[in-house]
Amino acid sequence: MNDHSGAKPPVGKTTGGGFLKWALWGVALIGVAAVLYIIVQASFKPEQDASLKSVARGEMRKLVTPVEATVAPANTFYDAAGKPVRAADFNGKVLVLNLWATWCAPCVAEMPTFAKLAAGYAGKPVAVVAISVDTPKDVEKAKAFIGQHAPLAFYSDPQMKLPFSLNPPAAGMPTTIIYGPDGVERGRLSGSADWSGEDARAVIDHVLAAG
Repeated sequence: MNDHSGAKPPVGKTTGGGFLKWALWGVALIGVAAVLYIIVQASFKPEQDASLKSVARGEMRKLVTPVEATVAPANTFYDAAGKPVRAADFNGKVLVLNLWATWCAPCVAEMPTFAKLAAGYAGKPVAVVAISVDTPKDVEKAKAFIGQHAPLAFYSDPQMKLPFSLNPPAAGMPTTIIYGPDGVERGRLSGSADWSGEDARAVIDHVLAAG
């Protein structure tokens, strides 16, 4: 019987130890590449606005921030003259979009605070858009109500499609969604709140500064 204990492996083959060594090197290189990728991405990718909740005080604590970047629905709603409007028409501004109805007591109660919010940001890239979801027979009633709360303009979604097109759909009335200038949702508040005070302004200013 020949002794092959000292024989070298044939050319083109690798010992088990050699294969393990290369496998370990491969894992290490993949790890380094992953770390470098993260560093490069962090260097060039704008930081996401993850701190809106940190400035939310008082009733603004009810704000819920989205897990994923979500743009406003492309649904059409209408201004007082019946002209079609979309949320995207307000891109470039912070959009405070409020869904309300005359049959909703909390909606009616908070509307004066939206009027004060709109007045406070006059001349700045902030749009406060209150959209009535009243049925067609109550549109004139809703229009008259908004007419008492200048500088708010009247907008209507008489088919009530917008609340169900949100992602996720609106939980009820009122619902207020804040969109950044890029049209991406930053936060949402279900239920009524005082939008005229410093707490609301701190939230809007934060979104305005983040761009």
